[in-house]
Amino acid sequence: MRQVAVVGVGMTKFGVSEKSELEMFSEAAMDALNESNLKPKDIQALFLGNAVGGLTEGQTIIASHAAAEIGLQGIPATRFEGACASGTMAVRDAFMWVASGYYDVVLAAGTERQTVTGTAFATRIMNTGAHSFYESATGITFPGMFAMMAHMYCHKYGIPLEKLKKQMAMVAVKNHKMGVLNPKAQFRKEITIEDVFNSMMIASPLQLYDCCPISDGAAAAVIASADVAKKLTDKPAYIVGVGQGCAGGLSTQRDYTRLIARESSAQQAYQMAGLTPQDIDICELHDCFTVAEIVATEGLGFFDFGDGGAAVERGDTQMGGKVVINPSGGLKSKGHPVGATGVAQVYEIVNQLRGSCGARQVEGAKIGITDTMGGPFASVGNIILRRGW
Repeated sequence: MRQVAVVGVGMTKFGVSEKSELEMFSEAAMDALNESNLKPKDIQALFLGNAVGGLTEGQTIIASHAAAEIGLQGIPATRFEGACASGTMAVRDAFMWVASGYYDVVLAAGTERQTVTGTAFATRIMNTGAHSFYESATGITFPGMFAMMAHMYCHKYGIPLEKLKKQMAMVAVKNHKMGVLNPKAQFRKEITIEDVFNSMMIASPLQLYDCCPISDGAAAAVIASADVAKKLTDKPAYIVGVGQGCAGGLSTQRDYTRLIARESSAQQAYQMAGLTPQDIDICELHDCFTVAEIVATEGLGFFDFGDGGAAVERGDTQMGGKVVINPSGGLKSKGHPVGATGVAQVYEIVNQLRGSCGARQVEGAKIGITDTMGGPFASVGNIILRRGW
């Protein structure tokens, strides 16, 4: 397999947008192409992450329409759907097609517009990611799933619930602090632990500020062979490892603190890259709820199981810590337009490796990993990137 690099990235501001999914895609895609010094005619395939556009905007076969929006008629255009992991799946497949030698240049992107739905419909739409036969009928929602994760975590490791709640609040405070420094973030306001504790209860022990928002946005990345990349940029970010894992519904998973899909996917990515968790400088991971960040840092191998919350208290995940987690602000502060999130994580890692993140720059970052999870812990994808200069 050939070496593969990201040569250009683009991203809209996340939050509430008046633009359609296709319009947001076009903005991010053209930014990525312009940064790559490429024209639409140079793209050989489009892989697009989009989870629920058929429900929110009534738009299916969105990849073909997206290709036409920026003059890519005639090429293969494929939509990827893995709930919140949709964008990562698009990047992973783009990498594999280029690595195989079949394509030299592929555009991977993600787009989603959800704020138009309102809370009730958005909840119903998101719940289509649960197992429709065994889970949806019970009324379980994603806040409920992660609330169960939190309670199971406390029970398994003997951690008092109030202690975990403080650790989760510290995750929220950290990510909002980073979001202030990200001009493309949805929430650019610092919060305190007291703000978290005073926010409304959503699904005990998760309170409002433990939860990521509903968001609109798009992101894109141009994926090219190393030979092509050397002609286009002097700062390529090489994709050195990818992984993807799956699991069934909640009823098939006995331990919500040890996610089968994540551990399988991460192992694939580390093995392909020839790296270990200790080699990672920076991580953009799926903090859809604050407890999810704690559990993910353990599943990715950064900390021992049961130690993720204590690591937050020690400052191990902050700037200057053992591994910097979510310098973009994460889903919690940056926002979470489902189909775009995985590609937006790649956008952040690429810019961190280039040293172009300004006040939120992680000094000396050379290797980064993304982690995106979709559904009831059912689909996880990981991308490892390293500096190419």
